[in-house]
Amino acid sequence: MTNLNLKIIYRFLGITATLNGLFMLLAVPFSLYHQEEAKIGILSAGLLTIAIGLLLFFLNKPSNTNLQKKEGYLIVTLGWLILSFTGMLPYLFTGTIPSVTNAFFETISGYSTTGSSILTEIESMPKGILFWRSATHWIGGMGIIVLTIAILPLLGIGGMQLFMAEAPGPSADKLHPRITDTAKRLWYIYVLLTLVEFLLLKVAGMTWFDAINHAMATMSTGGFSTKNSSMAFYNGMPWVQYIVILFMFIAGTNFVLTYFALKGKVNKVFESEEFKYYFFGIIGISAIVATVIIFNQDPNLQTSIEHPFVYGKVESAIRHALFSVISVVTTTGFVSADFTMWSYFATGIFFALFFLGGSAGSTSGGIKIVRHIILIKNSLLEFKKSLHPKAIIPVRYDGKAVSQNIIFNILSFFVIYMLIFVMSTVILTFLELDFLSALGAAASSLGNIGPAIGTVSPVDNFNHLSIGAKWFCSFLMLIGRLELFTVLILFTPFFWRKN
Repeated sequence: MTNLNLKIIYRFLGITATLNGLFMLLAVPFSLYHQEEAKIGILSAGLLTIAIGLLLFFLNKPSNTNLQKKEGYLIVTLGWLILSFTGMLPYLFTGTIPSVTNAFFETISGYSTTGSSILTEIESMPKGILFWRSATHWIGGMGIIVLTIAILPLLGIGGMQLFMAEAPGPSADKLHPRITDTAKRLWYIYVLLTLVEFLLLKVAGMTWFDAINHAMATMSTGGFSTKNSSMAFYNGMPWVQYIVILFMFIAGTNFVLTYFALKGKVNKVFESEEFKYYFFGIIGISAIVATVIIFNQDPNLQTSIEHPFVYGKVESAIRHALFSVISVVTTTGFVSADFTMWSYFATGIFFALFFLGGSAGSTSGGIKIVRHIILIKNSLLEFKKSLHPKAIIPVRYDGKAVSQNIIFNILSFFVIYMLIFVMSTVILTFLELDFLSALGAAASSLGNIGPAIGTVSPVDNFNHLSIGAKWFCSFLMLIGRLELFTVLILFTPFFWRKN
C-alpha cells in the first residue's frame, strides 16, 4: 500500500461535505416561502451533511500538511463521490426521488453538469428540491474543489496539486501566480456572470425562480431546467432563448479569456487559436443546421406569423440551430427542440458534436476543442514528415511550439476516450439498451452532454434505463467530468505502490 497521508484526505473530504451541506441549507428558504413539506427533509439532509463534514474535519488533524499528487487525485475523485452521496440526501429525505439508484443518478448528473435526468414530472417537484437540483450544477460547474483550495492556506495546506488534478487539460493557464488567487478570481467571474444572466432573464420575462435556476444551469453548462420541456417552454419568448445562447457561449469559453475580456484586453481573446475555432465553428455548423431546418421544417417549430421577423421561419430556424449547436458543443444540454426530428443528416451532425466539447478552462465537458486542434495539426505534420523524414517540424499552437509530452498526453487521452466510448456502448447493450440508444447514452454520459439519440433523445430521459445501466452511466459521468486520467489512474497498480 502506498504511503498516503490519509488524515489530510479525510480532512479535505470533511471540508467538501461541510460546504455541500451549507449549500443545501440555501434551498430551505425556497421551501419555506412556498410552504412545502420538503423543507424538513432538505434541512435534515443539510444538517446531517454538515455533521459528517465536521466530524471528518475535526477527527483528522494531519501532522504533515504537504499534499502530493497522489493525495490530489484521490481527494478530487473521492470529493466528487462524497458530493454525490451526500447530495442525494435531499431527494431521499423528502421522498421526491425515493430510489437510491435514481437519486444518485440525478445527483451525479447535476455535479458532473451532464444534465441527464430520470424525472418525468419536473414541474410538480417542490421548489426547494428544484433549487437544490440546479445548485448541484452550479457547485459542480466550476468545481467545489477550486472553491476549497481558495481557503486551504488558512489550514496550512497548499492547493496546486488539487488544481492540477481538477483541471488536467493540455494547459493550465493561470490568472495569477498564486493558485489560491486564481481560484478566487475564477469564482468572482462565475458568480458575476450568473448574477448578470439572472437579471437579464428576469427582465426578459422569466419568473425570478426560473431565472435563478436557469442562470445556474447555464453558467455551469449543466442543463437542468425547471420545465418539463426544458427551454422549449420558452419558444414563444425568443429573447429568453437568445440570452441563454449568449451565456452558454460564454460558459463554454476559456474563463481566462473571459477574465481578459472583462479587463478590457479583448485583443487577447481573438488572439486565441482555440477561441477562433470555437467561435467560427459554431457559426458555420449553425448555418448548416439552420439551412436543414428551413428545408426540412420541424412542425413543432412553427410559430405565430404576426411578427414576420421575430417569429418567422428563418429567424426561428437560426435561433433553434444556434441554440441546439451551442447547447451540445458546450455540453450544456438545454433543449429548445428535438434535433433528431430535423433529418438524419442533422442527427448525424449533432452526434458528431457529442465528441467535440467546449474550450479548455471552461465549465463544459467533452474532449475539448484545443485537443482536436493539436491532434489535427500533428496528423497533418505527419504527412510533411513522410516527405521530409529528417526535418524537425514542431506542432505550433498560439504561435508556440507544443512539447512532445503534451502531444503524447493528448493522443493517449483521445485513444482512451474513444476506447471507453466503444466499450461502454457494448456494455450498455448488454444492460438492455438498444444499439442506437446505447451509442447515445455512452457518448452523452462520457461527454457530459445530457440529451442524446434513440430512447434518450431530447424529448426523452434516462428513467427507463435498468438499474445497472444507470449506475454505469453515473460512472461514465464521473470520469468524463474529471477528464478520465484523474479517476482511471486510481485503478492502476503502480498508483498504490509505495514511492
